[in-house]
Amino acid sequence: MSDVRLIEAPLEIEFDLESVNSVEFGREYIQLSEGENDAIGQWLRNAKGDSGESDAVVVQLIVELYRKIDRLEQALLNTAPKRVRLSCNAKIGRIGYEHFELLEAKLTVGEYYYGRLEMPIHPLREVGFYFEAETPTVAKMVRMHQKDVNEWGMYMMARERAIIRQLKGYE
Repeated sequence: MSDVRLIEAPLEIEFDLESVNSVEFGREYIQLSEGENDAIGQWLRNAKGDSGESDAVVVQLIVELYRKIDRLEQALLNTAPKRVRLSCNAKIGRIGYEHFELLEAKLTVGEYYYGRLEMPIHPLREVGFYFEAETPTVAKMVRMHQKDVNEWGMYMMARERAIIRQLKGYE
């Protein structure tokens, strides 16, 4: 674990021991990955061949606008999907490609946890994943959907670039 490289990234996480409610955590993990499997997401995947490359960005933005309106409608009608209650909240201070570090010691070494956080990317969305505590503050992600792994890596790279710009005095 000594060769893990972590960079500053202010995130918040909710988590609980995986053994507390493994069935419900598993269901939510699957549901969170199906966010792209809604009707408009299916249509977008099927229509990608029909539109030109220049239209792809515009179509994606319109789809995200549709999803926001759909979430607003769910909130107004109180039909938004319910999330499993997780007993612990913590602030993440630093992240790596497979690791993250909490600001406070809240983990038990060797235990497996289910966690959920909002990825600060566009579009903002919740990500569920499983992790193992390597120290009371450092955890290694052991199970995450491939799309979420890719977006986590892109967020990590964006944070690295922001830190470099800040160190060079560009920000």
